[in-house]
Amino acid sequence: MSDPLVESRSEDLGEFAAEIADQVESFVIAVREIARSTDAGSAVSLLLLEVSQLLLAGGRLGAITDIVPPEPFEPDVGPDPDIDDLRTRLAKLLAPIDRYVEIFDPYENPPSATTFVISDDLALIVSDLLHGLAHFRAGRPVEALWWWQFSYLSHWGTHAGAMVRALQSVVAHDRLDV
Repeated sequence: MSDPLVESRSEDLGEFAAEIADQVESFVIAVREIARSTDAGSAVSLLLLEVSQLLLAGGRLGAITDIVPPEPFEPDVGPDPDIDDLRTRLAKLLAPIDRYVEIFDPYENPPSATTFVISDDLALIVSDLLHGLAHFRAGRPVEALWWWQFSYLSHWGTHAGAMVRALQSVVAHDRLDV
């Protein structure tokens, strides 16, 4: 006999995974389109919007209890996506502002400044998101959620948060330093 609480939790997670998958797909499509553009000015504003929206999905992933995948080992999702072209296009588009400095961990004692590269960060975030999306598309929504939550907390959440501050700073300087 099946447990109705477990079934209800799986249905809720399935719906939640579908919502996150929609946000992930939207972000990936937008970043790819932005990378194809030649207008760096609008690219910065659009990236600020897209990364901010992605952080909403990350916040939702961070706010829920830990997702525990059904299997002790992650099923293979195939080869990692090739993100070199995306990274190269973004680096060319964002060349004047691609590098920025951020305090990586404000609770580190003493805190240290770290240099980041927006094009690298975006490409790696897309890679993390596509990995989870591969699980989702393979019919493993809980595995997808686990991956998105884990990678948000361990990698892309930090980079996306730092990137929002850097992009917002570029927009602010552009508009206020007149």
